[in-house]
Amino acid sequence: MFQSKIAGIGYYVPKNVYTNDDLTRFMDTSDEWIQERTGIKERRYAHRIGETTTTMGIEAAKIAIERANTTVEDIDFIIFATLSPDYYFPGCGVLLQREMGMKEVGALDIRNQCSGFVYALSIADQFIKTGMYKNILVVGSEKHSFALDYSTRGRAVSVIFGDGAGAVVVQPTSEPGKGILSTHLHSDGAEAEKLAMYYPGSSGGIWLDQQPDWPEQELGGMLMTKEMLDDGTTFPYMDGQAVFKKAVVKFPEVIQEALAKNNLQSTDIDLLIPHQANLRIAQFVQKTLGLGDDQVFNNIQKYGNTTAASVPIALCEAWEEGKVKEGDLICLAAFGAGFTWGSALIRW
Repeated sequence: MFQSKIAGIGYYVPKNVYTNDDLTRFMDTSDEWIQERTGIKERRYAHRIGETTTTMGIEAAKIAIERANTTVEDIDFIIFATLSPDYYFPGCGVLLQREMGMKEVGALDIRNQCSGFVYALSIADQFIKTGMYKNILVVGSEKHSFALDYSTRGRAVSVIFGDGAGAVVVQPTSEPGKGILSTHLHSDGAEAEKLAMYYPGSSGGIWLDQQPDWPEQELGGMLMTKEMLDDGTTFPYMDGQAVFKKAVVKFPEVIQEALAKNNLQSTDIDLLIPHQANLRIAQFVQKTLGLGDDQVFNNIQKYGNTTAASVPIALCEAWEEGKVKEGDLICLAAFGAGFTWGSALIRW
């Protein structure tokens, strides 16, 4: 069995900066209201037409591949995590493979929302350990701005999210005690509807208390209707309190699970990089684990919640700032819709 390591990392965020004050042009909100509840000061939005989830992922991937001292031709597998794909199908993995001129390698698209990158990294770790692949490109990329409700009706959700991408190249390593030490994945679908985008979808609303008025016809007509567009049914829904209550329990649990697996304690962590969901959640987790400010990295203030992209963006930014050094113990953790959550413990 091989051990796997992150050999190269990169991130990309769009140039368009939207501050909290900028959003007041579209909805009844304020900088104070947003910062108090989320810690967010600004976020990046992709160009409406010129940038996509895939193109942002490509920009991050280029940097990660270069920093891994490898080439596009060497990549032998792609794992692409996103909840905002360019198309309903096919997934972004094959689009990235095509646009980067890669050979006919496998491309796996995963839908684990905010936990997507941690899930993807875990999958890459297993493939490397078994010797199946040697250079796996893992991408987390999101373009939320194309589909949020930028009105007072949707402000509770829309002010939180931003666009961006992060990527890593995962390779085998023979250095003892280095690389990805362990990963831990969990899910609980009991409250799946507390954070979800119900439509378009194939459920017909069977899991919901209230269903749309579907057109009277024998087949079809259930992907999208004019009424759904008019009443906002197609926008994401979030029960913020329910998400917070679950996250502040599962975040510390899955971090402690990773530490226990490796006979370590929270004091051994050099840097915790949590999914950037809400600064208040991260602060609660930090307090629960007894970590100092220098042991936790947050950048949600600048980028908002970029779901599957948030962990690799934060990891890359921390590395670029010299906060991730050779031999450091790095813990990645995420919690998101599903609910799904996970952690990865890495000796850099």
